[in-house]
Amino acid sequence: MNNHNPFKVAVVQAASLPQDSMATARKAAQLIQEAAANGAKVMVFPEAFLGGYPKGNSFGAPIGMRKPEGRDAFARYHRQAIRLDGEEVALIEQTAIETDSVVVIGCIEVDGGTLHCTALYFNGKQGFAGKHRKLMPTAAERLIWGFGDGSTMPVIDTAYGRVGAVICWENYMPMLRTYMYSQGVAIYCAPTADDRDTWIPSMRHIALEGRCYVLTSCQHLRRDAYPEDFECALGNAPDTVLMRGGSAIIGPLGEVLAGPDYSGETILYAQVDPNEILRGKYDFDATGHYSRPDIFQLHVDTRPKQAVVPMASAQPLSES
Repeated sequence: MNNHNPFKVAVVQAASLPQDSMATARKAAQLIQEAAANGAKVMVFPEAFLGGYPKGNSFGAPIGMRKPEGRDAFARYHRQAIRLDGEEVALIEQTAIETDSVVVIGCIEVDGGTLHCTALYFNGKQGFAGKHRKLMPTAAERLIWGFGDGSTMPVIDTAYGRVGAVICWENYMPMLRTYMYSQGVAIYCAPTADDRDTWIPSMRHIALEGRCYVLTSCQHLRRDAYPEDFECALGNAPDTVLMRGGSAIIGPLGEVLAGPDYSGETILYAQVDPNEILRGKYDFDATGHYSRPDIFQLHVDTRPKQAVVPMASAQPLSES
């Protein structure tokens, strides 16, 4: 780790404005400034914070059918998604630079006609530093989100150690976790939409397995964040809680340092001591001295996979 002194980290538990991604970006910028003013150097936002997580919406897709209203819902959702060269990303980057903050934030990213659930990295004064696209959308998420590939699984070198992100139920993929550990992740970020009681035990396991700090962030989102005509299987009462939060910070020996919080929008803070990671590695290093490469090996394909690959001719065709 570049920094050997303790420092403060934050997980931001807040509701996005799913009908207005730019307003959400402005809210994120204010929250980054607040966390930085309180001394946080690394901060994590929830899954799909920019662009929105459409909890309870079926997008009109019974088996064998696609209803017109579902197509309309997808078109509206697509219009709220963000582009890496868009003004939302520019604002987050500017705020990260101004506050010299390491920021991991979930978004819905446009790639042509396809949407991806993505985590964006901002590395302090260096600005935008990369992204991770969710490899495996869960259940009905596969209807509205595409699949990431192995080319966007980075761990980012920062002044506060190596920072990586694994989104929601990707955290249940043992081989993905193993690859993250192999890259020396120190601050393991888990943006999520899972607010169940079972989530925190999983985060504690990952911290203990990876001997890393785990920062998990989930929205605290109510039904009134959406318009009345938004389809929602959870009900239409404005005060219905669609996601109840449960954000937390976990230490490298599995101890809960902050959270889980289910009370509302908040920012949770904790001190990170890089020496605690080394103390944890003393008796367990999943991809080091506790591995058995003579028995188990993981091969990871990090090449980008494109449906269309133009192949320019090396030599111009001769005229006949």
